Amino acid sequence: MDSNLQIGHRNCKLFIIRMIVAMAALQFLAPASASNEQFCYAETGSSPPGCCISLSSSKILIKGGTVVNAHHQEVADVYVDNGLIVEVKPNIKVSDDVTVIDATGKFVMPGGIDPHTHLAMEFMGTETIDDFFSGQAAALAGGTTMHIDFVIPVNGSLSLGYEAYVEKAKKACMDYGFHMAITKWDEKVASEMDIMVKEKGVNSFKFFLAYKGSLMINDELLLEGLKKCKSLGALAMVHAENGDAVFEGQKRMIELGITGPEGHALSRPPVLEAEATARAIRLAGFVNTPLYVVHVMSIDAMEEVARARKSGQRVVGEPVVSGLVLDDSGLWDPDFNVAAKYVMSPPIRATGHGKGLQAALSMGTLQLVGTDHCTFNSTQKAFGMHDFRKIPNGVNGIEERMHLVWDTMVASGQISVTDYVRLTSTECARIFNIYPKKGAILPGSDADIIILNPNSSFEITSRSHHSRSDTNVYEGRIGKGKVEVTIAGGRIVWENNELKVELGSGKFIKTPPFSYLFEGLDKSDASYISSLRAPVKRFNDNPSYNSQQ
Repeated sequence: MDSNLQIGHRNCKLFIIRMIVAMAALQFLAPASASNEQFCYAETGSSPPGCCISLSSSKILIKGGTVVNAHHQEVADVYVDNGLIVEVKPNIKVSDDVTVIDATGKFVMPGGIDPHTHLAMEFMGTETIDDFFSGQAAALAGGTTMHIDFVIPVNGSLSLGYEAYVEKAKKACMDYGFHMAITKWDEKVASEMDIMVKEKGVNSFKFFLAYKGSLMINDELLLEGLKKCKSLGALAMVHAENGDAVFEGQKRMIELGITGPEGHALSRPPVLEAEATARAIRLAGFVNTPLYVVHVMSIDAMEEVARARKSGQRVVGEPVVSGLVLDDSGLWDPDFNVAAKYVMSPPIRATGHGKGLQAALSMGTLQLVGTDHCTFNSTQKAFGMHDFRKIPNGVNGIEERMHLVWDTMVASGQISVTDYVRLTSTECARIFNIYPKKGAILPGSDADIIILNPNSSFEITSRSHHSRSDTNVYEGRIGKGKVEVTIAGGRIVWENNELKVELGSGKFIKTPPFSYLFEGLDKSDASYISSLRAPVKRFNDNPSYNSQQ
């Protein structure tokens, strides 16, 4: 920890000692691995003069960078005051009390928004190693300034689950939102969905078609959920794998003596992802409500999304960065600890699927990139040493996403810089109805901003990342395009490879219902009803006719 708290101000010494004791008690621990990067923690409003001073600046001028939005880019200055973007134009003049950052030759973009994370999630008999502090700190170091996490109900109760996650999120050091999972169905769940949307600021609900015996729901529940989502203007989301068939596949692998991590991928092949994706899409079409397919991991599933979108159905396909840049070869590594770190669901696929997903992303078939950041350390992964079914599912990505998407998609020429902003920030903000508060460099938008140097390089390693995990599925990867500055809520939190985050400074961002995906649905419903040509008035329905028979 000492290497992460190198603050060279004498008047901070006593404060640091106090903070070390407090953090140990609260388990706000930085990674155990050594790092050359400073990692300064501060309690909200408690920093003494000279300590973590970068957190206190409220006026910032970013000069001379190329400002990039999803629809436009221009060379301009950006002036920030009190957490908001005030002006975006060339040659802004400011007073001496403003912090000035020279962004000449660099890109100034909206901070990333990760639509798919699992922080402090209880799963498979353990809990993810990153909580709302360590996970968010890692995100900020990687240029992500907001994420939307999945609330898991407590014994099926949405309200109890929501309250539990509100408590977990008190550690937050950046802005966040919530999705809500639905794991059972009754009138209480239906009424709680109303409360989540109308009072709590949650506009999306996730249905797991996998994880039989725990999170999985059946088609009857899915249909009820889809109808309720439509009536509330909330977006239905699905984890699309056929859970019954996966359960059968797992039994088959065990019977064949395949108990290692490779059995995980072999037990749930792409065809099972495609089947569930197609089924969920068709049921959403039957109800006529938008559908968001999380972590599209295979060409097979992607083609189902493509087919639906081509027909005009409102389906969003979300690949995650692990599916874009990795293949399944790691699952066959002879070292269990190496192989197990790649276990996630749906699985990382064979060579070729990543390239197919990249192409779909570049063509607009898939709309945005998440991470499914769900980290477990080596000790937790070892729970399944002799049975892959017991390996906690999940990989990292919240810190790496922005860099890997740039290197894989922009530096390679597959997408433009404006496309990059759309895929990593703006489209997420639009889908979850928080644009342009988030996802834009515009006057009035929140000052969540990154400065990316396209000529600078990055290297990913578990020795220097900010997750609490002792492994990294992107270990050793080097690429072009580095986030050199992150501004969150108008504060500089990442600069000169130094991370300075403020405990409890993050805010919950409500996501209102009825995003653009719902526009015109009433008209298509009316068109459908008028096309039925029913009910038919039949002569034998006439009472006088029946009385004559």
